[in-house]
Amino acid sequence: MAKKVLIVDDETNIVISLEFLMEQAGYELRIAPNGREALEQVAAFAPDLILLDVMMPHINGFDVCRRIRENPAWQNIKIIMLTAKGREVEMAKGLALGADAYITKPFSTKELLAQVRHILEDNGSLTP
Repeated sequence: MAKKVLIVDDETNIVISLEFLMEQAGYELRIAPNGREALEQVAAFAPDLILLDVMMPHINGFDVCRRIRENPAWQNIKIIMLTAKGREVEMAKGLALGADAYITKPFSTKELLAQVRHILEDNGSLTP
């Protein structure tokens, strides 16, 4: 059974790229263009992993991450923050809120896919 990945980003070009990459790797996908829809998709789709942007309309990625980690039913969902916010303080915040990894844009698709596979298949966490 294919692992389920939720892509949460409001930038169309990023979503298209991630969608192609994840489909080629064999993952089942859903897309959410903002934080509010991300939380709805988490409840409906029950993803194994979320690729989560930080800067989004309605609810930002940090708040989405925090809300997911506060819900005991969602504790096993893996989260990779994928964002242009690359300062150390932002990376530390994302990881402190419960992200399993924090990757800054622009990113290497090869490295991203390697982290996704590691986190899903080895059930571990990588940090930058």
